[in-house]
Amino acid sequence: MRILFQGDSITDCGRDRSDYRNLGNGYPKYTAELLKKAYPDTDFDFINLGISGNQTKDLVDRLQSDFVDIQPDLVSIHIGINDTWHRAENRCWLGNDVFEAQYREVLSAIKEKTNAKILIIEQFLLPVEDKAFFRADLNGKIDITRKLAREFADYYIPLDGLMAQACIGYGAYHWSDDGVHPNENGAKFIAGLYADAFAKIMK
Repeated sequence: MRILFQGDSITDCGRDRSDYRNLGNGYPKYTAELLKKAYPDTDFDFINLGISGNQTKDLVDRLQSDFVDIQPDLVSIHIGINDTWHRAENRCWLGNDVFEAQYREVLSAIKEKTNAKILIIEQFLLPVEDKAFFRADLNGKIDITRKLAREFADYYIPLDGLMAQACIGYGAYHWSDDGVHPNENGAKFIAGLYADAFAKIMK
């Protein structure tokens, strides 16, 4: 079973880009560990093609080589925070219509040109003071991600809400040093959600 992890720095997480089977140090690594343990008789082929800094437009540019040509059995996508963050300094936000069109192009191509199951992982922001103003743009784009998930996804992880829930009792910095990039605790938390999603997708 070929599983493709796609996204930005949260997925990339220091992977060796000369070897796309190098999973880096984030949630793909911990997900692979959980799945190999839970399904010892399954021959998994884990591929990580997340690239730090990527936005939805970059996934469009990589559609053929990094999605279609891979022909995964399952593709997970965690994208969107940079569509907000990269425009936050000047509050010159990307139009929601553009964001939706770009994300839709990616999902449509996966549906039309592969047989992959699609797992969408929601972009998230933890409650940290210096990035709280991101919400002015981010919330609308999360709504769009949820809309697209209803149309395209075989399973959806509503990570923004789940991470908010996880911050009750622990606080944001238990999971991330900056509110965006998970530390080891955060990566393992996401991996657990991914493993649960995998079980439901494959029923």
